[in-house]
Amino acid sequence: MTPSAKRGVLGGDAVPPRSLDIVGLNVDSPLSLPKDRLLQLLQGCLESQTIEELRTRLLLVKELQPGRGKRAGNTPEVVTVKFGLWHDQLRQIRESKSLERGRHYLKRMIKSFDEVKTPSFSDINLCRWQEYDDLWTDSLWNIERRDRSGQHSGHYWGNFVPQIPHQLMRRFTKAGDWVLDPFLGSGTTLIEARRLGRNALGVELQESVAQETWARVQREDNPHKVQSVVRQGDSSSVDFRSLLDQHQIPSVQLAVLHPPYHDIIRFSDQPECLSNQGDVNAFVEGFTRVVAGVSKVLQKKRHLAVVIGDKYAGSEWVPLGFLTMQRILELDFSLKSIVVKNFEETLGKRSQRELWRYRALAGGFYVFKHEYVFLFQKK
Repeated sequence: MTPSAKRGVLGGDAVPPRSLDIVGLNVDSPLSLPKDRLLQLLQGCLESQTIEELRTRLLLVKELQPGRGKRAGNTPEVVTVKFGLWHDQLRQIRESKSLERGRHYLKRMIKSFDEVKTPSFSDINLCRWQEYDDLWTDSLWNIERRDRSGQHSGHYWGNFVPQIPHQLMRRFTKAGDWVLDPFLGSGTTLIEARRLGRNALGVELQESVAQETWARVQREDNPHKVQSVVRQGDSSSVDFRSLLDQHQIPSVQLAVLHPPYHDIIRFSDQPECLSNQGDVNAFVEGFTRVVAGVSKVLQKKRHLAVVIGDKYAGSEWVPLGFLTMQRILELDFSLKSIVVKNFEETLGKRSQRELWRYRALAGGFYVFKHEYVFLFQKK
């Protein structure tokens, strides 16, 4: 348990076990409190005339018991907050140096329990933004290890870590939205979509991979009863509008693209595969056709994310990420963010660390330890 969880709800000594029935709770444990009574007590604090009176009234809030006020046949509406955040907010109010500042924190707390304000593209309640501490807002993503829970697997060469589509869908979609993945691979995006209550459609070039992925996605639990669609096809030439019409999908609200990094990994022997394009220009052209097709079904003002890394060839660094980024900007998109994500090793380099280190020292270059997540918004 962290130090903040050990301190009392209003700071100072440890919380007596009877105070909030918090035995066994940690900072992330949900605490459910009767909404009407809570707002009544907070409003009373707000009416205080001195900071000392406010602190005294706050003791009643401290003593508010989860579930208090229940009567037979009448279960009151509750608000749920993480215990650690609840603790910190009460302490912040109590330690305010002035009545004005204390009232400011009180008004913010009341608003968080009584109002809902969301962006047009997500379900994030901005009135309770402090509770989303598991969402990343910085442009450097250090992911220690991939999520292998459920049907997620790292067996497929080149598949991205599930944390990427997880973060993107939570930041840029609402429950029930449609997500499109034109480079489906092993189905990472569709698996995460099921978990988060998003509908998702994926297109995979290879028939055998599409069949295997469909079986894997079907094995993943579907608690939100969303739709998952897998189709075999070439995303550089498929008619996405026709494909969506077949499933009565008006548009998609997020597109997640994780293409081959040109020829670093040969995914198939099919000539239309982007990993088999003869040179970088052909790769970029093929990828641009995919984005152009996706753009036709992506709702305006919604987002497209591209996960891609660079390559090293002919003793030169080839900036695949920025080459593709520039072409997307020539379409109907604006650039919202560039995220740099770490990766420690690929399957191809896992047993060759020392060899690659020698090659870097001898050849005068640096070994790849990052890739990009480019975030665009359709104009």
